[in-house]
Amino acid sequence: MPASRASIETVIALFAGEGYEHAEPAILQPADVFLDLSGEDIRRRIFMTQDADGRDWCLRPEYTIPVALDHIASGRAEPAAYAYAGPVFRMRSGEPGEFLQAGLESFGRDDFTATDAEIMALTIEATAMLGLAEPRIVMGDVAVLGALLDGLAVPQGARRRLVRAVVQGKGTDAVDALDPPAADGDAAHAGLLKALEGQDPKAARAFVEDVLSIAGISTVGGRSAADIAERFLARAAERENPVNGDVKALLAQVLAVSGDPDAASASLRGLADQASLDIGRQLDAFDERTGFLAARGVDIGAIRFSAGFARNLDYYTGFIFELHDTARGDGKPVAGGGRYDNVLGRLGARQPLPAVGASLWLDRLTGDAA
Repeated sequence: MPASRASIETVIALFAGEGYEHAEPAILQPADVFLDLSGEDIRRRIFMTQDADGRDWCLRPEYTIPVALDHIASGRAEPAAYAYAGPVFRMRSGEPGEFLQAGLESFGRDDFTATDAEIMALTIEATAMLGLAEPRIVMGDVAVLGALLDGLAVPQGARRRLVRAVVQGKGTDAVDALDPPAADGDAAHAGLLKALEGQDPKAARAFVEDVLSIAGISTVGGRSAADIAERFLARAAERENPVNGDVKALLAQVLAVSGDPDAASASLRGLADQASLDIGRQLDAFDERTGFLAARGVDIGAIRFSAGFARNLDYYTGFIFELHDTARGDGKPVAGGGRYDNVLGRLGARQPLPAVGASLWLDRLTGDAA
């Protein structure tokens, strides 16, 4: 039996034993949902075609979104758990564009921390069954970072720049992104930004919309004149009230927090108390998840939590993790996942659905191409 088929059957059998129903969504998928969720940049990495009506389709670039779409279409109201394994198609640097992916997704459960721990523990168990006995495990928590940014009242523009820098792996240097864009970058809009400073928000918004209307601008890049006005107002507000040094120093300390989950939780609580920030609910959930992981036999001391670790933060809403094979020299994960509670709503679910899942790159675990 080929190693790839054996690995698929091994993973599906493990997940089925835990109550995960085998899902096999269609290989041909509507491309628009991937572009909407991941941005136009993904267009360069997926294999696309068009139907007779001009609608864009693509070969399945991953499983999570297709499994979620099938779940929504089923109309099931009760919690559901799915497992999958099979080929996906996406351009990757130095690796085949067709490769094997496996994984599991859980929708609708409200015992969030227990479900998080289950997904992560099963992922670790699956990689062990495929030969990865001692993975390097990295974990982060988007909810904790978000609560800190909320508590510190970081403006939306600065927040977006910080998150982007964190995703780019800049670590503590990500705090430099909190500074407003350089004056040269605003040169084309300097007069307008100056005119907005100190104005009443309602009057300023009307002023920007009038300027855009006079210029004949109604939309730019999918944004309405009102959206553009809000961006100008936010930028003007940042120029007037930039993020102060104390906030930047605290966030640099937060992003430097690293260690096993128990030590990291203690460090984060200390920093939050120091700044009089109430993030107790998020840290209590953090500790509860750690307890569930330990109860499932995961070695907590082998997990490295890093507050500066990030996957796609526009996608994930809670804990995130990756598993790495230290024998690989490319630094690419062999498995990863996390909580993404907003995605099913964006895909058309009639009500919000909690969701958490993980994927395994079987070719990286077994050395087989699809």
